[in-house]
Amino acid sequence: MSDWTEKHRPSTLSEVRGNNKARDQLEEWAESWDDHRQAVIVHGSPGVGKTSAAHALANDMGWPVMELNASDDRKADVIERVAGEASKSGTLTGGEAGRRLVILDEADNFHGSADYGGSRKVTEVVKSANQPIVLVANDFYEMSQSLRNTCETIEFRDVSKRSIVPVLRDICRREDIEYDEAALETIADETAGDLRSAVNDLQAIAEETDRLTVDDVVTGQRDTTEGIFDFLDALIKEKDAEGALRASYDVDETPDDLLNWIEDNVPKDYAGAELADAYDFLANADRWLGRVRATQEYSFWRYATDNMTAGVAASRREPKGGWTRYGPPSYWSKLGRTKGTRTTRDAIAERIAEREGTSVATARREILPFLAEMTHHCRDRELTVRMAAAYELDEGDVSFVTGSGKDTNKVASIVDEAEERRAEQAVEGTGDAFLEASRSREDDSDGGGGEREGSNDQATLSTSSDEPSPTDEDEDAEDRDDPDETGGRDGSNADLDDDQSGLSDFV
Repeated sequence: MSDWTEKHRPSTLSEVRGNNKARDQLEEWAESWDDHRQAVIVHGSPGVGKTSAAHALANDMGWPVMELNASDDRKADVIERVAGEASKSGTLTGGEAGRRLVILDEADNFHGSADYGGSRKVTEVVKSANQPIVLVANDFYEMSQSLRNTCETIEFRDVSKRSIVPVLRDICRREDIEYDEAALETIADETAGDLRSAVNDLQAIAEETDRLTVDDVVTGQRDTTEGIFDFLDALIKEKDAEGALRASYDVDETPDDLLNWIEDNVPKDYAGAELADAYDFLANADRWLGRVRATQEYSFWRYATDNMTAGVAASRREPKGGWTRYGPPSYWSKLGRTKGTRTTRDAIAERIAEREGTSVATARREILPFLAEMTHHCRDRELTVRMAAAYELDEGDVSFVTGSGKDTNKVASIVDEAEERRAEQAVEGTGDAFLEASRSREDDSDGGGGEREGSNDQATLSTSSDEPSPTDEDEDAEDRDDPDETGGRDGSNADLDDDQSGLSDFV
């Protein structure tokens, strides 16, 4: 048996049920496309007819369809090749004025490593397209803001029971299936506004019986997880304390994420004393979540949930009405914007930790800030070179630590010199790039190994023949200057001592 959702898909917009306003808006967008030449985002819950409406629109307008959906490779180059070319060129085989309709299904899923560059490329395609484009999305706010601002938007709402039942009745008539009206109403009730699920349930039941009755409707308990936006609307505007707590049980979010959602959206409806009280409860919830992280005692989650739901609902002092545009937590946007910076920081900290024998957290928290301060804007060039050599830093890493421009000649020359020192270290087997510069300066000041050795011998002879017998204090001083320990009393290793103290300052 073929899939009824495809077999009975609407062929024209007039057959699309349950979203008359959105259907008319989509038709108006298409008919006036030559005037505005904008793409449109059609968004709403799964199964409400968004993709079906887009295909029905193409049939009404006589436009061939080019579709890119979730099963396709969604990388930037594929989007450019498929959707980009389709949006720039019309068709010679049909369509009004050579038009074709480009449908990008599940457009809210252009993100992640598998879609690297996809979201940015979609925005570029939309801005440069000379063909109509429909982007279909379940979660409007998962799409980038730049893409949302570029397009018109049409929302498809959940299909009501009174709209689902006529669709099921019509399918039964076409498939020659006997039914009880109560059975169709039960299916519509259980699918909670999802027309596609209702049709699938109808097909599943019809395959097992000759006549549909209420007793045959045994589709089981469907996943009725509540959407986060519906929950926010109920929490902030409608539910009492107990109702808000119970509503949170159906939200598929961790307490940490739920706290972020509520914290960012409460100020859009609460003000004054009620907002202050709500934030007090949110602060208490955050304390309990902190205890969970510190003790791994997850039973504390319930206290956090009590505060962030029942407490916030109890803070409401007056009825709230109207529609509010809730959005995802700004904290998530900040994490997204700083992801590259945090990745670079952690990579440098890992190299420091491996070399110094410490944890990555310690390297990130204690060592890296000292490095950044000591080499700020590469003001101590020698120390910056030794740092780059020791931790094998490239231009981007040096720029991150010092705050200097990545593409400047100064940073490039520092990295080049650090690489040369690492190469010399590999040949000589010295094992420490921080000490390499000091050894080089010692060789220069001594004028060669033979002269330095003679100088040390002369110093030893002078001490034994010319100077009086040392006191205890003089013996201590002589021990500190012993050539076997430091390489001579002529002061040639003073720079070495300085270099070692400089390293200990931040390690």
